[in-house]
Amino acid sequence: MRNDHHLIALFLISLNCLGLAQDKNVEKWGVYELSLPGPTGGNPFVGIEFSAVFKQGNQTFEPEGFYDGNGAFKIRFMPNAEGLWTYQTKSNYDALDNKQGQFICVPPSSGIHGPVRVRNQYHFEYADGTPFFPFGTTIYEWPFQSDTMQEQTIETLKTSPFNKVRFLVIPPWQEYYIEGSKVLTCFPFEGNSKENWNFSRFNPEFFRRLERCILELKKIGIQAELILFRPYDNGKWGFDTMDRATNDRLLHYVIARFAAYHNVWWSLANENSYIEHLTDEDWDHYFQVVQRCDPYHRLRSIHNADRIYDHTKPWVTHVSLQYYMAVRFFGVSPLLRDIYKKPIIHDEINYEGNRDRRWGQLSGEEMVYRFWIAYIGGAYATHGETIQRPNNPDWISVGGDLRGKSPERIAFLRKIVEQGPARGLDPIDQYYETNMAGQSGQYYLIYFGKESVKEWAFKLPQKGLEPDMRFRADVIDTWNMTITPVEQVFEIEKLNPYTYIDRKQSKINLPGKPYMALRIQRLQ
Repeated sequence: MRNDHHLIALFLISLNCLGLAQDKNVEKWGVYELSLPGPTGGNPFVGIEFSAVFKQGNQTFEPEGFYDGNGAFKIRFMPNAEGLWTYQTKSNYDALDNKQGQFICVPPSSGIHGPVRVRNQYHFEYADGTPFFPFGTTIYEWPFQSDTMQEQTIETLKTSPFNKVRFLVIPPWQEYYIEGSKVLTCFPFEGNSKENWNFSRFNPEFFRRLERCILELKKIGIQAELILFRPYDNGKWGFDTMDRATNDRLLHYVIARFAAYHNVWWSLANENSYIEHLTDEDWDHYFQVVQRCDPYHRLRSIHNADRIYDHTKPWVTHVSLQYYMAVRFFGVSPLLRDIYKKPIIHDEINYEGNRDRRWGQLSGEEMVYRFWIAYIGGAYATHGETIQRPNNPDWISVGGDLRGKSPERIAFLRKIVEQGPARGLDPIDQYYETNMAGQSGQYYLIYFGKESVKEWAFKLPQKGLEPDMRFRADVIDTWNMTITPVEQVFEIEKLNPYTYIDRKQSKINLPGKPYMALRIQRLQ
């Protein structure tokens, strides 16, 4: 029944003729939501077990439910296949137990490709096989801003190059949340200060606001990477010193509410080692809670500060790094790929900005340079901006608008990457040609970085090549965003066991300035 609306319509008619009750249709990779009335006395957030088993053929999923306030208990489910799905609830509370139903999953809307997953070991794709190349940005606190600021952020993202956004689930303590016009009144738990939090009772309204942000990103095709834990409390709120039982409840609740949205990723923490009372064994535990509770196995990572977590562990799907040296020099990302055998995302490479702190002083040129270093190394990168203005915190804090010089040049790089090999950019010969990536024998992207090169003798590593193959080349100015075709066609011959050169020993002229690149593609 794949992509066949007529067959599905006939199927629905037959079910109605048989007298089987049907809930509303749900698109593939959409969300089916079941809401049931339940107890309101005592503490509905604790002690009530609630889940449902969803089945189609030999597929079975069992998402947990959650309490959404006002007596409403909800379960959200993402169907991954078209056709009939059935469900049956399970609960230790009679009114929520053994409720049965079914619904039809119909084809997805145009442009919906499903959740993102790992492919080819070092890269990503959507569930339908469409390649996904992460070009992320960081807006830690935008869910905690006013509706007006959130709307401005979404409008900015619509025309930005970014297809993934990292942000916090729990607000950090900030002076501007306590004083002045930006007082924060909505918190994840009942209460309003460290003295009166009730960590056993969530505040559904807080999570509904967070949910709206996820859904707004989903509408414009952007992945939402939720950072589950963080430091940054300065002893004020205590959200970074909660005990394991509270943290476990938080994970169960967040996963139950948000895992069904196909654009969600999980980051266990930002700068995890700054949460000093948690050990790597604690992080192992929390990773396993997320892995066990999330029926869809969304992407999972953790972001380091001064101590790097062991990303080789099986519950880590990809590597999220704050490791500046990796994006300042050629060859480091390929080494990290060899170590971890997983996709590498440099999620913090410092920020373009005018801060007095060293992490917020990158020029636009340096930010773009670091992006190119990451992608040439077969990895990915995440942007951030800290250009401060009077009475207006910066992009990485609250969102709003972008003022830097790097975003449009990152968009230029994204276009080049997406027009390149569908398999992604891989190191070509990482031990000798560290500034070259692509797919051997077909596509080569060569970045000269800060070196001012005036000419390049046509020379390619031997892997994947044969005599008489023909290639064309383009000269790329990564800062001025121009692509200039080279008129000559290059026909290769073997120079030695390691190298092929142009038969005419041709050279490509370059303008002798930094931030230039070459794109070389095979002519079929």
